[in-house]
Amino acid sequence: MILKLKRTPGIYLVGFMGSGKSTIGRLLAERIGWHFVDLDAEIEAAEKTAIVEIFESRGEGEFRRLERETLRRHVRAIECGRPAVLALGGGTIVQPENHALLEENGVSIWLDCPFETVRRRVGPASHRPLARDPVSFAELYEARREWYARADYRVPIESDDPAVAVEAVLRLPLFK
Repeated sequence: MILKLKRTPGIYLVGFMGSGKSTIGRLLAERIGWHFVDLDAEIEAAEKTAIVEIFESRGEGEFRRLERETLRRHVRAIECGRPAVLALGGGTIVQPENHALLEENGVSIWLDCPFETVRRRVGPASHRPLARDPVSFAELYEARREWYARADYRVPIESDDPAVAVEAVLRLPLFK
């Protein structure tokens, strides 16, 4: 395992909505015996409401604030030696403060899923406020790719079988 990961044992899965971060993260954490955190699920549990409701009633700015606080709390736990795999929301790493935090505290892995696959998986999902308009959805996908590309590692998602992606992650040099 690489020194950076030994020092701060955090693996952050980044990528667009529908790329499989939560499913793959849960399986990866189970395989390596680490704690798993789904950042969006944590926010929903803490706020006792769905993310779509936070977006609609309080706005994206408030959601991003909650996201940043939740991420910071989990990074502090990782710094204290609690190894974890975190599935981040699709826009988490796009926030410069979050990106800087991740760079210093573990390893980020981009689950690079083709647009056609995420569009099929997400569909007209009303629980994803940023996916409602097909044109904006495609533009957002393209705009975020440059941020995702800043991750430490990239794993192409070429199958709907999450086990295939987990195996690809485990073959990364960070586990050698």
